[in-house]
Amino acid sequence: MDEIFIRILTRTGQYALMIMLFLYLFIRGLLPQIPPITDFSWYIDKNEVKEGLVDIRLAPDLKSYDELIAWTARKYNVDCALVKAVIKAESNFDHKAVSRKGAKGLMQLMPQTASLLRVNDCFRPEDNIDGGIRHLSYLISLYDGDLALALAAYNAGENAVARYRGIPPYADTRAYVRRVLHNYKRYKQEATAVMVTVK
Repeated sequence: MDEIFIRILTRTGQYALMIMLFLYLFIRGLLPQIPPITDFSWYIDKNEVKEGLVDIRLAPDLKSYDELIAWTARKYNVDCALVKAVIKAESNFDHKAVSRKGAKGLMQLMPQTASLLRVNDCFRPEDNIDGGIRHLSYLISLYDGDLALALAAYNAGENAVARYRGIPPYADTRAYVRRVLHNYKRYKQEATAVMVTVK
């Protein structure tokens, strides 16, 4: 019995020593770096933090749809950076995203809107992006290029914009417009930086 008790004490002491060593290395910053995750990464969107919305999600590869977005945006004469900003705000580039109201896919198309746009599969990136950009293009044209109004209508609907004769006084919609425009500027700057680097 005494021998078993001594073994338990010895084992407990070893665990305590290991924990103490780990804490010492952690505090001193001597622990090895964890290898980066290739397909997904935890992140905090600093732009949304400024809006008071800390966004900590398991994010997909944000570059995976770049070619598709660029091609479709050119097709309908819409700025690629704006489309990326809308997708970022709508679904965070998750093609399987579904909102509480039933909006689906990358550009979060409502069933009625998807039907009008003849989008058969909202979860198919090609179909969703094509329909979403067509809808966005229509709104930009409707509001004579006023992006803030177009984005407000994309988020809250044309009727809400008409009712209030401008951006509706909904906190979510106003935050949405600010967030998209902020990210639009950021994506444009990134695209410009890439072009300069290539030259």
